Amino acid sequence: MSKSRKIDIHTHILPPKLPDWKSRFGYGGFMQLQPCAGSSDFQMVDDNGKAFRKVQANCINAEVRIKECDAFGISLQVLSTIPVMFSYWAKAQDTDDIARFLNDHIATIVQEHPKRFAGLGTVALQDPQRACREVQRGIRDLGLKGFQIGSHIGQWNLSATELFPFYETCEKEGAVLFVHPWDMMGQDRMPQYWLPWLVGMPAETSLAICSMIFGGVFERFPRLRVAFAHGGGSFPFTLGRVQHGFEARPDLCAVDSTVAPTGAVGKFWVDSLVHDTRSLQFLIQVMGREKICLGSDYPFPLGEDQPGKLIANAELDSETEDWLNHRSAAQWLGID
Repeated sequence: MSKSRKIDIHTHILPPKLPDWKSRFGYGGFMQLQPCAGSSDFQMVDDNGKAFRKVQANCINAEVRIKECDAFGISLQVLSTIPVMFSYWAKAQDTDDIARFLNDHIATIVQEHPKRFAGLGTVALQDPQRACREVQRGIRDLGLKGFQIGSHIGQWNLSATELFPFYETCEKEGAVLFVHPWDMMGQDRMPQYWLPWLVGMPAETSLAICSMIFGGVFERFPRLRVAFAHGGGSFPFTLGRVQHGFEARPDLCAVDSTVAPTGAVGKFWVDSLVHDTRSLQFLIQVMGREKICLGSDYPFPLGEDQPGKLIANAELDSETEDWLNHRSAAQWLGID
């Protein structure tokens, strides 16, 4: 594997213990962590006991993460919560309490290991004004680099004008955004074969990108630094169709922005998590190497078993490897 410095912008972490949100708020639907007998693993369950996923010690324990980062050659991990914790469906004040708890935890991990981790928080984005206050707290008081947000917020796509004050605040505070798919569309039609994760997630990310392009978000907030998970989902591989639609039906597509989809490429970043060297090479052709950051989805099964291995196996020149491994991420994060 390449000995280039590596910054992994897509990793997830949880505190070792979550409060009993149901008792605190008076209604359910929130995640809990239950230790698995005889191991260091935990089972994520909702407060009705329904299993969501098992997480291992590397999702909880910073020291375990550092050892694995050393083994993989990862210099810096960007930490964010698991998207199921967004809780946009809950009462905004309660979501804000959850966000503050999770953000304080991530900030503490970063403060304890500032050379190994950078932090992204979460916000109660169903209440943009409340979210703006947490952005200011997260950047000014906690030292976070930015925030992870979902591919949609309830019925709002990321083009919703209700979200513009949040984007404006992020731009002013220098907070980066990492957009992660969640609450995937069409799940009632995808009950089998893990299809929400295999089909729904790429579609959700494309929806998020197209919404921000057609909604004029990148023009209205030109200093907003946004990265999208999973190589931009299906967007890079359907850009030709999206561009053709813009040209064929501007009456439908060019309503809130006259900038063509191809003209928006270069105004945002994506991670490298496309699982296939041919796909990565195509992604570089479409997005440009300066806009692709190493992202592994550590420590989950749909991520890379060995973060950075895909880039190392793609037969790239050394300068392109450097861009993907760390230079693009450093520019997105605004770090040296």
